[in-house]
Amino acid sequence: MDLSGVYPALTTPFAADGSVSLSDLKYNIERYNSTGLAGYVVLGSTGESVLLSRTEMDGILAAVKEAAGQGKRLIAGTGAESTAETIERTKRAAEFGYHLALVKTPHYYKPAYKPDVLIAHYRRVADASPIPVLLYSVPIFTGVTLEAPEVAVLSEHPNIVGIKESSGHVMRVAEMVAAAPADFQVLTGSAPTLLAGMMVGAKGAILALASALPEKCVELFELVHAGQIEKARELQNVLLRVSKVVASEHAIAGVKFTMDQRGYRGGIPRLPLVPLSEAYKQRIVESLAGLQPLVARA
Repeated sequence: MDLSGVYPALTTPFAADGSVSLSDLKYNIERYNSTGLAGYVVLGSTGESVLLSRTEMDGILAAVKEAAGQGKRLIAGTGAESTAETIERTKRAAEFGYHLALVKTPHYYKPAYKPDVLIAHYRRVADASPIPVLLYSVPIFTGVTLEAPEVAVLSEHPNIVGIKESSGHVMRVAEMVAAAPADFQVLTGSAPTLLAGMMVGAKGAILALASALPEKCVELFELVHAGQIEKARELQNVLLRVSKVVASEHAIAGVKFTMDQRGYRGGIPRLPLVPLSEAYKQRIVESLAGLQPLVARA
């Protein structure tokens, strides 16, 4: 399975009463289908998965599967604190027709999660999974980092096909690419380092920013893929500045507000996360001005 390309880390829209709005989610997917996105990632960090119930997760899995265009690869976040729960969620994603499981590291008992413990966890999940597994290292949220040596060991498992590496450190991407077999695929989770990550061997990216600016994220990937590095560098510099304000400083609320500016249905995050202040909204609007007319309201 070739995972090359850009995947949005999908947001979860909420209705006025706080419930998940599957109609808004489908609306977003139907618009994304006309872009060059390679597929969709649901129930990840940007999707506020840790704030969702099991029933809500199932509804999201079904809605995205139904709305996704033909040929789009579907990746479901299935990581949980226990190995058993992770396996159960992974099997559930497979039942819904997803192609891959994105499995974040457990983190609550962080002091106990030495490399050998994480390796054993992932091996058990991969052994039981009916679909290929993508490792997921996102230390900004979990405080647990998968490093190149344990990734190299896990890459030997026939059902572990790659990793989403979200630390933002290009050297870590390069080390994983160098340590793993050629068919093991590294995807970066950092929009500001997409160009650099691809230059050291990343196959593509899973990006929160691609939920708001899919066309520009895809354009950057395609420029690098075509060897047009100078044009890619110019676009990367623009996206770096935008990503800093939209995603790095304002996180999920910033991504959702930017989606609203684009005509997508972003909305507000779920409590205890809070919406942006008017001052922060203005900062994002100003940061998007350099990307006009792309970010004009649809």
